[in-house]
Parts: sequence; structure tokens; C-alpha cells
Amino acid sequence: MNEFKVVAFDCDGVLFDTKAANRTYYNHILKHFGKPAMTPDQFAYAHQHTLRETLNYLFNESKSITAAFDYRRTMDYSAFIKLLKVDPDLVPLLKKVRPKLKTAIATNRSDTMDRLLTEFGLTEYFDLVVTSIDILRPKPYPDSLLKILEYFDIEPHQALYIGDSQVDAEAARRAKIPFVAFRNGMLPRQYHVGNLKELEQILEV
Repeated sequence: MNEFKVVAFDCDGVLFDTKAANRTYYNHILKHFGKPAMTPDQFAYAHQHTLRETLNYLFNESKSITAAFDYRRTMDYSAFIKLLKVDPDLVPLLKKVRPKLKTAIATNRSDTMDRLLTEFGLTEYFDLVVTSIDILRPKPYPDSLLKILEYFDIEPHQALYIGDSQVDAEAARRAKIPFVAFRNGMLPRQYHVGNLKELEQILEV
């Protein structure tokens, strides 16, 4: 029998299929400044890192980075939300998990997370949401996961973190929290699942 009290999720690639939205979002910014669309390597970086880190990586020059941030603030995110797809197994899983377990999100997203949860009717299913603007250092640093441990007053072995990228795995390792690799068998992990429904057995719900 496990001792889990909290299950925490990454957002992009776990709760949502965000590939189309993220690719379109960053390519829109690049196109505005006359730059080519993202390469596969650039997209892989964007999938794992914060908005700030990604724009720094894509523009790589202080004046251009500032301009990109300024332009980004004028953009309406509604056009990109419609490209997101919530995982079909998510809500059924959360209904089984709660209230036995507390639920949380640890994501490198910044100011779009609350809106996503509202738009898809998911706000009520999470007890805590930690974004990159809520902590000093984003993943792969463990700050977001340590904040979850502190908030719920639990030990690392009492939490479980589900992610799909190297920064997720590294954050979990540094926080000493058991990690579930989601659809990515190449990651170091305690568990691996191909879909969210498989978490029911791990969580014993």
C-alpha cells in the first residue's frame, strides 16, 4: 500500500496536448519579427522551458528580447487556447483521486495557467497550482515541487509527480519525489505510464 497524499502534474504534454498551440504561439512571435519558424530543436526547448527562457533562447539579443516581450503582452491568447486539447482521461482520473488525495500542478507556464483551467472547467479539480512566476527558479530546479511539499506539509515520498520531459524528471529527482514518466520511457523514473488511466493502479484508486 502506498503512502501518497498528493499527486502533482506537469501541464504541457500531460494535462493538455499543447504542441500545436505552443508551436503556433512562438512561430507567430517569430514571424512578427521576420524570423523563420522554430526548428525541431527550438520547439523541444520551448516545450520544457518558461516563456522567458524560450524568448531569450529564440531571440538571443537583449534589444530583440525586450521587443519580443513587449509584443507578446499585446497578443490575445484566445486564438491559441482553441488549439489546446485536454487529455480525455484527466477528469475521470481526478474524480477518482479526489478527495482521497490532494491534487496540484507544477508547471513552467507563467500567466496563462489560470486561464487554461478556467476555460476548460478544471479549476475546481486542483488544490494548488504553482507556476514559474510563483517561485524563484523554474524546473529543472525543484522549487515548484518543494513549494507543494511545504504547502501540504508532507514528506517527499508522500507525493507523486507526473511529467513528460527531462526538466520534470530532474526537478522530481532534486526534490526527492517519486516520478512518473508520461509517455516517455527514456526518462529516469520510478514509474512509466502510457496514459493517465494507468495512474489509477499506481495511486490505488
